[in-house]
Amino acid sequence: MTEPHLSGGAPAANLHEPAVVVTGSAAGLAQEIHAGSHRLTADELVAVGGTDTGPSPYELLLAALGSCTSMTVTMYARRKGWPLERVKVSLRHFKIHASDCAECETREGMLDRIERDIQFTGSLTTEQRSRLLEIANKCPVHRTLTSEINIRTRAV
Repeated sequence: MTEPHLSGGAPAANLHEPAVVVTGSAAGLAQEIHAGSHRLTADELVAVGGTDTGPSPYELLLAALGSCTSMTVTMYARRKGWPLERVKVSLRHFKIHASDCAECETREGMLDRIERDIQFTGSLTTEQRSRLLEIANKCPVHRTLTSEINIRTRAV
């Protein structure tokens, strides 16, 4: 069995302690998120029954991918001594018909598509920018989202 890891690939300090706890009331859709010492709120738009007090679950997913992407390319550029000054990652999520996706293996039904635009600020060469785009696809969250995921759910 593979050892669970937290962000960045480090093994979890205590495998029995949850990394994130989410609590919500059946009265609404707003969720209180506890991630270590941090507190966040997730919710849905008013149009779908929420109160819009925080990002939606898909917005949080995009935020995870965008922040991991930015951190990964920043660390790589720093290690290489490249003149990267700023990274801006813009993301969108939507559903597409599988038949409209030439590069996808699935041919039927609907698929999730995430479009990610990355803007690098700094005096980078064309080759450096190209390499940073390659590195973006190696961020841990990207790798998780594009790999087989095994989620075990149980009532406690």
